Amino acid sequence: MTYKKTCKWSAVFLIFLGILLFIDLWPKEEPVKKSKSTHKPDYRAAYHFTAPDKWKNDPQKPIYFDGEYHYYYLYNGDYPNGNGTEWRHAVSEDLVHWTDEGVAIPKYTNPNGDIWTGSFVIDKENTAGFGKNALVAIVTQPSAKDKKQEQHLWYSTDKGKTFKPYTADPIMPNPGTNDFRDPKVIWDDQDHKWVMVMAEGTKIGFYESDNLKDWQYTSGFITKQAGMIECPDLYMMRASDGTTKWILGASANGKPWGKPNTYAYWTGGFDGKEFSADQTEPQWLDYGFDWYGGVTFEDGKDTDQLNKRYALAWMNNWDYANNTPTRKNGFNGTDSIVREIRLQQQDGTYSLVSQPVEALQQLSASTDEVKELSVSGSKTLSITGDTYQLDMDLSWSDMKNAGVRLRESADKKRHIDVGIFAEGGYAYINRAFTDQPDKSKRFVESKAPYDSSKQNVHLKILVDKTTIEVFVGDGKTVFSNEVFPKSEDKGITLFSEGGSASFTNIKVKHFDTIHQ
Repeated sequence: MTYKKTCKWSAVFLIFLGILLFIDLWPKEEPVKKSKSTHKPDYRAAYHFTAPDKWKNDPQKPIYFDGEYHYYYLYNGDYPNGNGTEWRHAVSEDLVHWTDEGVAIPKYTNPNGDIWTGSFVIDKENTAGFGKNALVAIVTQPSAKDKKQEQHLWYSTDKGKTFKPYTADPIMPNPGTNDFRDPKVIWDDQDHKWVMVMAEGTKIGFYESDNLKDWQYTSGFITKQAGMIECPDLYMMRASDGTTKWILGASANGKPWGKPNTYAYWTGGFDGKEFSADQTEPQWLDYGFDWYGGVTFEDGKDTDQLNKRYALAWMNNWDYANNTPTRKNGFNGTDSIVREIRLQQQDGTYSLVSQPVEALQQLSASTDEVKELSVSGSKTLSITGDTYQLDMDLSWSDMKNAGVRLRESADKKRHIDVGIFAEGGYAYINRAFTDQPDKSKRFVESKAPYDSSKQNVHLKILVDKTTIEVFVGDGKTVFSNEVFPKSEDKGITLFSEGGSASFTNIKVKHFDTIHQ
Protein backbone atom coordinates (compact mmCIF):
# COMPACT_ATOMS: atom_id res chain seq x y z
CA MET A 1 0.00 0.00 0.00
CA THR A 2 2.77 2.41 0.88
CA TYR A 3 4.68 1.52 -2.30
CA LYS A 4 1.74 2.28 -4.56
CA LYS A 5 1.22 5.72 -2.96
CA THR A 6 4.90 6.53 -3.36
CA CYS A 7 4.83 5.62 -7.06
CA LYS A 8 1.72 7.68 -7.59
CA TRP A 9 3.24 10.84 -6.08
CA SER A 10 6.52 10.24 -7.92
CA ALA A 11 4.67 10.14 -11.23
CA VAL A 12 2.87 13.38 -10.44
CA PHE A 13 6.16 15.04 -9.54
CA LEU A 14 7.79 13.91 -12.81
CA ILE A 15 4.86 15.27 -14.86
CA PHE A 16 5.13 18.61 -13.02
CA LEU A 17 8.87 18.84 -13.76
CA GLY A 18 8.19 18.07 -17.41
CA ILE A 19 5.66 20.87 -17.63
CA LEU A 20 8.13 23.33 -16.08
CA LEU A 21 10.86 22.25 -18.52
CA PHE A 22 8.48 22.64 -21.49
CA ILE A 23 7.52 26.13 -20.42
CA ASP A 24 11.16 27.14 -19.99
CA LEU A 25 12.10 25.91 -23.47
CA TRP A 26 9.16 27.60 -25.23
CA PRO A 27 10.36 30.50 -27.47
CA LYS A 28 9.82 33.84 -25.77
CA GLU A 29 9.26 37.30 -27.30
CA GLU A 30 11.99 39.78 -26.53
CA PRO A 31 10.77 42.65 -24.35
CA VAL A 32 10.19 45.87 -26.28
CA LYS A 33 12.93 48.38 -25.52
CA LYS A 34 11.76 51.93 -25.25
CA SER A 35 14.23 54.40 -26.71
CA LYS A 36 14.20 57.90 -28.08
CA SER A 37 14.35 58.28 -31.86
CA THR A 38 17.73 59.42 -33.14
CA HIS A 39 16.25 60.63 -36.44
CA LYS A 40 16.73 64.33 -37.09
CA PRO A 41 14.64 66.32 -39.56
CA ASP A 42 16.68 67.13 -42.66
CA TYR A 43 16.84 70.91 -43.03
CA ARG A 44 19.76 70.92 -45.47
CA ALA A 45 18.60 72.65 -48.67
CA ALA A 46 18.72 70.43 -51.75
CA TYR A 47 20.02 72.94 -54.31
CA HIS A 48 20.96 76.09 -52.37
CA PHE A 49 24.46 76.80 -51.13
CA THR A 50 24.69 76.12 -47.40
CA ALA A 51 27.46 76.40 -44.83
CA PRO A 52 29.14 73.00 -44.30
CA ASP A 53 28.63 73.50 -40.56
CA LYS A 54 28.25 76.15 -37.85
CA TRP A 55 27.47 79.66 -39.23
CA LYS A 56 27.65 81.79 -42.36
CA ASN A 57 26.35 85.24 -43.25
CA ASP A 58 27.60 87.90 -45.70
CA PRO A 59 28.68 86.74 -49.16
CA GLN A 60 31.73 88.42 -50.67
CA LYS A 61 31.59 89.27 -54.37
CA PRO A 62 32.69 86.16 -56.35
CA ILE A 63 35.34 86.53 -59.06
CA TYR A 64 36.04 84.27 -62.03
CA PHE A 65 39.61 83.17 -62.69
CA ASP A 66 41.40 79.99 -63.74
CA GLY A 67 38.13 78.50 -65.00
CA GLU A 68 36.23 78.80 -61.72
CA TYR A 69 34.16 81.23 -59.72
CA HIS A 70 35.89 81.86 -56.39
CA TYR A 71 33.51 82.71 -53.59
CA TYR A 72 34.32 83.78 -50.03
CA TYR A 73 31.82 84.27 -47.24
CA LEU A 74 31.79 85.17 -43.55
CA TYR A 75 32.08 82.00 -41.49
CA ASN A 76 32.15 81.35 -37.73
CA GLY A 77 33.44 77.89 -36.84
CA ASP A 78 32.83 78.55 -33.12
CA TYR A 79 29.10 79.18 -33.48
CA PRO A 80 27.01 79.23 -31.33
CA ASN A 81 29.42 79.27 -28.40
CA GLY A 82 32.00 81.74 -29.73
CA ASN A 83 32.15 84.92 -31.78
CA GLY A 84 34.19 86.18 -34.68
CA THR A 85 33.99 85.67 -38.44
CA GLU A 86 36.58 84.78 -41.05
CA TRP A 87 36.59 84.21 -44.81
CA ARG A 88 35.76 80.68 -45.94
CA HIS A 89 36.34 79.74 -49.58
CA ALA A 90 34.28 77.76 -52.13
CA VAL A 91 34.67 77.31 -55.89
CA SER A 92 32.26 76.49 -58.72
CA GLU A 93 32.30 76.13 -62.48
CA ASP A 94 28.53 76.59 -62.96
CA LEU A 95 27.32 78.64 -59.96
CA VAL A 96 25.20 75.67 -58.85
CA HIS A 97 27.63 73.00 -57.64
CA TRP A 98 30.19 74.21 -55.08
CA THR A 99 33.36 72.69 -53.63
CA ASP A 100 34.47 73.74 -50.16
CA GLU A 101 38.09 74.95 -49.97
CA GLY A 102 38.24 75.74 -46.25
CA VAL A 103 39.15 78.96 -44.45
CA ALA A 104 41.30 81.37 -46.49
CA ILE A 105 41.52 84.36 -44.13
CA PRO A 106 41.46 83.09 -40.52
CA LYS A 107 40.23 85.22 -37.65
CA TYR A 108 42.36 86.50 -34.77
CA THR A 109 45.67 85.87 -36.52
CA ASN A 110 46.85 89.47 -36.43
CA PRO A 111 46.72 92.06 -33.63
CA ASN A 112 43.33 93.35 -34.80
CA GLY A 113 39.88 91.84 -34.46
CA ASP A 114 38.14 89.27 -36.59
CA ILE A 115 37.53 89.47 -40.35
CA TRP A 116 34.38 91.22 -41.56
CA THR A 117 32.99 91.97 -45.00
CA GLY A 118 35.07 93.51 -47.78
CA SER A 119 35.98 92.56 -51.33
CA PHE A 120 38.86 91.17 -53.33
CA VAL A 121 40.20 91.89 -56.79
CA ILE A 122 42.66 90.41 -59.26
CA ASP A 123 45.57 92.84 -59.47
CA LYS A 124 46.31 92.13 -63.14
CA GLU A 125 48.82 94.97 -63.51
CA ASN A 126 50.59 94.49 -60.16
CA THR A 127 49.57 97.93 -58.93
CA ALA A 128 50.00 96.87 -55.28
CA GLY A 129 53.38 95.22 -55.75
CA PHE A 130 52.48 91.68 -54.65
CA GLY A 131 52.95 90.28 -58.16
CA LYS A 132 50.97 90.16 -61.36
CA ASN A 133 47.51 88.59 -60.85
CA ALA A 134 47.86 88.52 -57.07
CA LEU A 135 44.53 88.54 -55.26
CA VAL A 136 44.15 91.57 -53.02
CA ALA A 137 41.42 91.73 -50.40
CA ILE A 138 40.45 94.84 -48.47
CA VAL A 139 38.38 93.93 -45.41
CA THR A 140 36.93 95.59 -42.36
CA GLN A 141 38.48 94.71 -39.00
CA PRO A 142 37.76 96.35 -35.63
CA SER A 143 40.69 98.26 -34.21
CA ALA A 144 42.76 96.50 -31.56
CA LYS A 145 42.73 99.72 -29.52
CA ASP A 146 39.14 100.93 -29.49
CA LYS A 147 37.21 98.49 -31.71
CA LYS A 148 36.51 101.17 -34.31
CA GLN A 149 35.92 99.89 -37.82
CA GLU A 150 38.99 100.19 -40.07
CA GLN A 151 40.13 98.74 -43.40
CA HIS A 152 42.97 96.25 -43.68
CA LEU A 153 44.69 94.72 -46.69
CA TRP A 154 45.31 91.00 -47.14
CA TYR A 155 46.83 89.40 -50.24
CA SER A 156 47.17 85.97 -51.83
CA THR A 157 49.83 84.67 -54.19
CA ASP A 158 48.54 81.06 -54.27
CA LYS A 159 45.37 81.70 -56.28
CA GLY A 160 43.21 82.52 -53.30
CA LYS A 161 43.82 79.46 -51.17
CA THR A 162 45.41 81.50 -48.36
CA PHE A 163 45.84 85.21 -47.64
CA LYS A 164 48.50 87.07 -45.70
CA PRO A 165 48.10 90.39 -43.87
CA TYR A 166 49.98 93.27 -45.50
CA THR A 167 50.55 95.05 -42.19
CA ALA A 168 49.03 95.17 -38.73
CA ASP A 169 48.18 98.82 -39.33
CA PRO A 170 45.04 99.77 -41.26
CA ILE A 171 45.44 101.12 -44.78
CA MET A 172 42.31 103.21 -44.05
CA PRO A 173 42.10 104.30 -40.39
CA ASN A 174 38.69 105.19 -39.01
CA PRO A 175 37.95 108.87 -39.86
CA GLY A 176 35.93 109.37 -36.68
CA THR A 177 32.59 107.73 -37.56
CA ASN A 178 30.69 104.89 -35.95
CA ASP A 179 30.10 103.12 -39.28
CA PHE A 180 33.02 102.68 -41.66
CA ARG A 181 32.85 99.23 -43.22
CA ASP A 182 32.21 96.82 -46.09
CA PRO A 183 34.56 98.22 -48.78
CA LYS A 184 33.72 97.24 -52.35
CA VAL A 185 36.55 97.77 -54.85
CA ILE A 186 36.33 97.87 -58.66
CA TRP A 187 38.72 98.82 -61.45
CA ASP A 188 37.81 101.96 -63.40
CA ASP A 189 39.01 101.32 -66.97
CA GLN A 190 38.27 104.85 -68.13
CA ASP A 191 40.41 106.62 -65.53
CA HIS A 192 42.80 103.72 -64.97
CA LYS A 193 42.40 103.60 -61.18
CA TRP A 194 40.79 101.67 -58.37
CA VAL A 195 37.44 102.92 -57.03
CA MET A 196 35.95 101.97 -53.67
CA VAL A 197 32.51 102.44 -52.15
CA MET A 198 32.16 102.27 -48.37
CA ALA A 199 29.18 101.93 -45.97
CA GLU A 200 29.16 104.94 -43.64
CA GLY A 201 25.83 104.96 -41.83
CA THR A 202 23.27 106.52 -44.15
CA LYS A 203 26.01 107.59 -46.57
CA ILE A 204 27.97 105.69 -49.21
CA GLY A 205 31.51 107.05 -49.37
CA PHE A 206 33.54 107.07 -52.61
CA TYR A 207 37.35 106.65 -52.66
CA GLU A 208 40.08 106.25 -55.26
CA SER A 209 43.57 104.71 -55.39
CA ASP A 210 46.25 103.78 -57.90
CA ASN A 211 47.88 101.05 -55.78
CA LEU A 212 45.14 99.56 -53.47
CA LYS A 213 47.11 100.82 -50.44
CA ASP A 214 46.68 104.60 -50.45
CA TRP A 215 43.10 105.88 -50.72
CA GLN A 216 41.64 109.35 -51.11
CA TYR A 217 38.04 110.36 -50.41
CA THR A 218 36.25 111.84 -53.44
CA SER A 219 32.55 112.18 -52.55
CA GLY A 220 29.58 110.86 -50.63
CA PHE A 221 26.10 109.73 -51.65
CA ILE A 222 23.43 110.29 -49.00
CA THR A 223 20.77 107.59 -49.01
CA LYS A 224 17.24 108.76 -48.33
CA GLN A 225 14.45 106.43 -47.21
CA ALA A 226 16.90 103.54 -47.18
CA GLY A 227 17.99 103.71 -43.54
CA MET A 228 21.27 102.24 -42.35
CA ILE A 229 23.15 100.75 -45.29
CA GLU A 230 25.69 97.94 -45.52
CA CYS A 231 27.59 96.08 -48.25
CA PRO A 232 27.55 98.78 -50.98
CA ASP A 233 27.91 97.86 -54.64
CA LEU A 234 28.89 99.76 -57.81
CA TYR A 235 28.89 98.59 -61.43
CA MET A 236 27.99 99.51 -64.99
CA MET A 237 25.36 97.82 -67.17
CA ARG A 238 23.95 98.20 -70.67
CA ALA A 239 20.16 98.46 -70.77
CA SER A 240 17.76 96.79 -73.21
CA ASP A 241 17.62 99.99 -75.28
CA GLY A 242 21.43 100.19 -75.56
CA THR A 243 21.86 102.91 -72.93
CA THR A 244 24.72 102.47 -70.47
CA LYS A 245 23.97 103.15 -66.81
CA TRP A 246 25.86 102.97 -63.55
CA ILE A 247 24.10 101.19 -60.69
CA LEU A 248 24.80 101.97 -57.04
CA GLY A 249 23.43 99.33 -54.67
CA ALA A 250 23.49 98.54 -50.95
CA SER A 251 21.81 96.34 -48.40
CA ALA A 252 19.41 98.78 -46.78
CA ASN A 253 16.79 98.94 -44.06
CA GLY A 254 13.63 100.43 -45.53
CA LYS A 255 11.32 99.09 -42.79
CA PRO A 256 10.59 102.53 -41.21
CA TRP A 257 9.07 103.59 -44.55
CA GLY A 258 7.25 100.34 -45.27
CA LYS A 259 9.97 99.29 -47.71
CA PRO A 260 11.99 96.08 -47.85
CA ASN A 261 15.05 95.25 -45.79
CA THR A 262 17.05 93.86 -48.71
CA TYR A 263 19.06 95.31 -51.61
CA ALA A 264 18.27 98.90 -52.63
CA TYR A 265 19.70 100.36 -55.83
CA TRP A 266 19.82 103.56 -57.83
CA THR A 267 20.53 103.96 -61.54
CA GLY A 268 22.49 106.98 -62.70
CA GLY A 269 25.86 108.31 -63.81
CA PHE A 270 29.36 108.12 -62.36
CA ASP A 271 32.15 110.47 -63.45
CA GLY A 272 34.94 108.62 -61.63
CA LYS A 273 34.49 110.62 -58.45
CA GLU A 274 30.81 111.23 -57.83
CA PHE A 275 27.57 109.33 -58.44
CA SER A 276 24.44 111.15 -59.62
CA ALA A 277 21.17 109.22 -59.29
CA ASP A 278 18.33 109.28 -61.79
CA GLN A 279 15.82 109.24 -58.91
CA THR A 280 16.05 110.04 -55.21
CA GLU A 281 14.06 107.05 -54.02
CA PRO A 282 15.69 103.64 -54.56
CA GLN A 283 14.35 100.61 -56.32
CA TRP A 284 14.60 97.16 -54.73
CA LEU A 285 16.09 93.96 -56.08
CA ASP A 286 14.01 91.82 -53.69
CA TYR A 287 10.79 92.33 -51.72
CA GLY A 288 11.08 89.32 -49.42
CA PHE A 289 12.36 89.16 -45.86
CA ASP A 290 15.51 87.13 -46.49
CA TRP A 291 17.78 88.51 -49.21
CA TYR A 292 20.47 90.46 -47.35
CA GLY A 293 24.15 91.26 -47.81
CA GLY A 294 23.59 90.89 -51.56
CA VAL A 295 26.45 91.04 -54.05
CA THR A 296 26.50 91.25 -57.84
CA PHE A 297 29.33 90.02 -60.03
CA GLU A 298 30.45 89.64 -63.63
CA ASP A 299 29.88 86.68 -65.93
CA GLY A 300 33.47 85.56 -66.23
CA LYS A 301 32.79 83.49 -69.35
CA ASP A 302 31.34 86.38 -71.37
CA THR A 303 33.72 88.89 -72.96
CA ASP A 304 30.96 91.53 -72.98
CA GLN A 305 30.25 91.98 -69.28
CA LEU A 306 27.78 94.85 -69.55
CA ASN A 307 24.70 92.98 -70.77
CA LYS A 308 24.19 90.80 -67.69
CA ARG A 309 25.51 90.10 -64.21
CA TYR A 310 24.88 87.59 -61.49
CA ALA A 311 23.65 88.17 -57.95
CA LEU A 312 23.28 86.23 -54.71
CA ALA A 313 22.57 87.03 -51.07
CA TRP A 314 22.40 85.61 -47.56
CA MET A 315 18.95 84.15 -46.92
CA ASN A 316 18.34 85.31 -43.37
CA ASN A 317 17.44 88.41 -41.42
CA TRP A 318 19.09 89.98 -38.36
CA ASP A 319 15.65 90.29 -36.71
CA TYR A 320 15.61 86.50 -36.20
CA ALA A 321 18.98 85.28 -37.43
CA ASN A 322 19.34 82.50 -34.84
CA ASN A 323 15.80 81.11 -35.09
CA THR A 324 16.62 78.49 -37.70
CA PRO A 325 15.88 74.80 -37.09
CA THR A 326 18.77 74.04 -39.45
CA ARG A 327 20.83 74.22 -36.25
CA LYS A 328 19.48 70.72 -35.50
CA ASN A 329 21.54 69.65 -38.51
CA GLY A 330 24.62 71.46 -37.24
CA PHE A 331 24.57 74.62 -39.36
CA ASN A 332 22.96 78.04 -39.73
CA GLY A 333 23.58 79.66 -43.10
CA THR A 334 21.90 79.40 -46.50
CA ASP A 335 22.35 81.52 -49.63
CA SER A 336 19.82 82.39 -52.29
CA ILE A 337 20.19 80.74 -55.66
CA VAL A 338 22.39 82.71 -58.05
CA ARG A 339 20.33 85.01 -60.28
CA GLU A 340 21.04 86.46 -63.66
CA ILE A 341 20.24 90.19 -63.67
CA ARG A 342 19.73 92.51 -66.62
CA LEU A 343 18.87 96.19 -66.96
CA GLN A 344 15.68 97.01 -68.82
CA GLN A 345 14.05 100.26 -69.83
CA GLN A 346 10.30 100.64 -69.50
CA ASP A 347 8.37 103.90 -69.72
CA GLY A 348 11.53 105.93 -69.21
CA THR A 349 12.60 104.06 -66.07
CA TYR A 350 15.60 101.75 -65.88
CA SER A 351 15.16 98.74 -63.61
CA LEU A 352 16.98 95.51 -62.85
CA VAL A 353 15.16 92.28 -63.68
CA SER A 354 16.12 88.86 -62.33
CA GLN A 355 15.79 85.23 -63.37
CA PRO A 356 17.33 82.06 -61.89
CA VAL A 357 20.71 81.20 -63.40
CA GLU A 358 20.22 78.91 -66.41
CA ALA A 359 22.58 76.23 -65.07
CA LEU A 360 20.03 75.45 -62.37
CA GLN A 361 17.98 73.60 -64.99
CA GLN A 362 20.56 70.83 -65.17
CA LEU A 363 19.23 69.62 -61.80
CA SER A 364 15.84 68.78 -63.31
CA ALA A 365 15.19 65.07 -62.71
CA SER A 366 11.56 64.85 -63.87
CA THR A 367 8.76 67.15 -64.99
CA ASP A 368 5.01 67.20 -64.37
CA GLU A 369 2.73 69.31 -66.56
CA VAL A 370 -0.87 70.49 -66.51
CA LYS A 371 -2.09 72.44 -69.53
CA GLU A 372 -5.04 74.35 -68.09
CA LEU A 373 -7.29 74.51 -65.03
CA SER A 374 -10.12 76.91 -64.23
CA VAL A 375 -10.43 77.43 -60.49
CA SER A 376 -13.14 79.00 -58.38
CA GLY A 377 -12.40 78.10 -54.80
CA SER A 378 -9.51 75.65 -54.67
CA LYS A 379 -8.16 72.66 -56.55
CA THR A 380 -5.39 70.40 -55.24
CA LEU A 381 -2.97 69.02 -57.82
CA SER A 382 -1.90 65.39 -57.84
CA ILE A 383 1.67 66.72 -58.09
CA THR A 384 3.65 66.87 -54.85
CA GLY A 385 7.22 67.76 -53.88
CA ASP A 386 9.57 69.78 -51.70
CA THR A 387 12.42 70.66 -54.13
CA TYR A 388 11.27 71.97 -57.49
CA GLN A 389 10.70 74.88 -59.87
CA LEU A 390 7.07 75.72 -60.57
CA ASP A 391 6.10 77.80 -63.61
CA MET A 392 2.54 78.89 -64.35
CA ASP A 393 0.50 81.56 -66.10
CA LEU A 394 -2.33 83.03 -64.04
CA SER A 395 -5.12 85.12 -65.60
CA TRP A 396 -8.45 86.48 -64.34
CA SER A 397 -11.26 88.91 -64.99
CA ASP A 398 -13.17 89.34 -61.74
CA MET A 399 -11.34 87.59 -58.91
CA LYS A 400 -10.10 89.28 -55.71
CA ASN A 401 -7.24 86.99 -54.76
CA ALA A 402 -5.67 84.03 -56.56
CA GLY A 403 -2.50 81.99 -56.42
CA VAL A 404 -1.00 78.77 -55.18
CA ARG A 405 -0.53 77.14 -51.78
CA LEU A 406 2.84 75.42 -51.52
CA ARG A 407 4.26 72.83 -49.09
CA GLU A 408 0.68 72.16 -48.01
CA SER A 409 -0.16 69.62 -45.30
CA ALA A 410 -2.61 66.76 -45.86
CA ASP A 411 -5.21 68.46 -43.64
CA LYS A 412 -4.77 71.78 -45.55
CA LYS A 413 -3.90 73.67 -42.36
CA ARG A 414 -0.23 74.32 -43.10
CA HIS A 415 0.95 76.00 -46.32
CA ILE A 416 2.81 78.95 -47.88
CA ASP A 417 0.68 81.20 -50.11
CA VAL A 418 1.94 82.93 -53.26
CA GLY A 419 -0.36 85.04 -55.36
CA ILE A 420 -1.88 88.28 -56.61
CA PHE A 421 -4.28 90.26 -54.47
CA ALA A 422 -6.05 92.03 -57.32
CA GLU A 423 -8.30 94.07 -55.05
CA GLY A 424 -5.27 95.56 -53.30
CA GLY A 425 -3.01 95.77 -56.35
CA TYR A 426 -0.08 93.76 -55.05
CA ALA A 427 1.78 90.49 -55.34
CA TYR A 428 2.65 88.64 -52.15
CA ILE A 429 4.11 85.65 -50.39
CA ASN A 430 2.61 84.69 -47.02
CA ARG A 431 4.36 82.26 -44.68
CA ALA A 432 2.04 82.75 -41.70
CA PHE A 433 0.50 79.29 -42.03
CA THR A 434 3.68 77.24 -41.69
CA ASP A 435 6.75 77.16 -39.47
CA GLN A 436 8.91 80.21 -40.10
CA PRO A 437 11.67 82.03 -38.20
CA ASP A 438 9.90 85.22 -37.09
CA LYS A 439 8.41 84.36 -33.70
CA SER A 440 7.02 87.90 -33.37
CA LYS A 441 4.75 87.27 -36.41
CA ARG A 442 5.56 90.77 -37.72
CA PHE A 443 7.31 89.56 -40.86
CA VAL A 444 5.07 86.89 -42.33
CA GLU A 445 3.57 88.46 -45.46
CA SER A 446 5.82 90.33 -47.90
CA LYS A 447 4.20 92.49 -50.58
CA ALA A 448 5.16 94.35 -53.74
CA PRO A 449 3.04 96.59 -55.98
CA TYR A 450 1.50 94.83 -58.99
CA ASP A 451 -0.72 96.35 -61.68
CA SER A 452 -3.66 93.97 -61.42
CA SER A 453 -5.40 95.69 -64.35
CA LYS A 454 -3.14 93.56 -66.56
CA GLN A 455 -5.29 90.61 -65.42
CA ASN A 456 -2.47 88.13 -65.99
CA VAL A 457 0.93 87.22 -64.62
CA HIS A 458 3.61 84.59 -65.03
CA LEU A 459 4.94 83.11 -61.78
CA LYS A 460 8.23 81.26 -61.49
CA ILE A 461 8.61 79.76 -58.02
CA LEU A 462 11.64 77.96 -56.62
CA VAL A 463 10.78 75.67 -53.73
CA ASP A 464 13.45 74.06 -51.55
CA LYS A 465 13.33 72.42 -48.13
CA THR A 466 13.70 75.72 -46.26
CA THR A 467 13.22 78.46 -48.86
CA ILE A 468 10.72 79.98 -51.30
CA GLU A 469 11.86 82.35 -54.08
CA VAL A 470 9.23 83.89 -56.36
CA PHE A 471 9.95 85.66 -59.66
CA VAL A 472 6.93 87.71 -60.73
CA GLY A 473 6.42 88.46 -64.43
CA ASP A 474 9.67 89.59 -66.05
CA GLY A 475 11.50 89.40 -62.70
CA LYS A 476 11.41 93.08 -61.74
CA THR A 477 9.65 91.88 -58.60
CA VAL A 478 11.18 88.99 -56.64
CA PHE A 479 10.48 87.59 -53.16
CA SER A 480 12.98 85.51 -51.17
CA ASN A 481 11.82 84.02 -47.86
CA GLU A 482 12.94 81.39 -45.38
CA VAL A 483 10.30 78.81 -44.47
CA PHE A 484 10.53 75.66 -42.37
CA PRO A 485 7.58 73.40 -43.25
CA LYS A 486 7.32 69.87 -41.93
CA SER A 487 9.04 67.31 -44.15
CA GLU A 488 5.76 65.54 -44.95
CA ASP A 489 4.07 68.74 -46.19
CA LYS A 490 4.40 68.51 -49.99
CA GLY A 491 1.00 69.44 -51.41
CA ILE A 492 0.25 72.02 -54.12
CA THR A 493 -3.20 73.68 -54.27
CA LEU A 494 -4.42 76.34 -56.69
CA PHE A 495 -6.95 78.83 -55.33
CA SER A 496 -9.12 81.75 -56.40
CA GLU A 497 -11.28 83.88 -54.13
CA GLY A 498 -14.04 86.27 -55.17
CA GLY A 499 -14.28 84.88 -58.69
CA SER A 500 -12.60 82.42 -61.00
CA ALA A 501 -9.05 82.34 -62.29
CA SER A 502 -7.37 80.43 -65.10
CA PHE A 503 -4.10 78.58 -64.50
CA THR A 504 -2.30 77.53 -67.68
CA ASN A 505 1.06 76.06 -68.72
CA ILE A 506 1.67 74.59 -65.26
CA LYS A 507 5.07 72.93 -65.20
CA VAL A 508 6.82 71.44 -62.18
CA LYS A 509 10.50 70.54 -62.60
CA HIS A 510 11.63 68.35 -59.71
CA PHE A 511 15.25 69.09 -58.77
CA ASP A 512 17.99 66.73 -57.64
CA THR A 513 20.25 67.66 -54.74
CA ILE A 514 23.68 69.24 -55.19
CA HIS A 515 24.93 67.60 -51.99
CA GLN A 516 26.63 64.20 -52.00
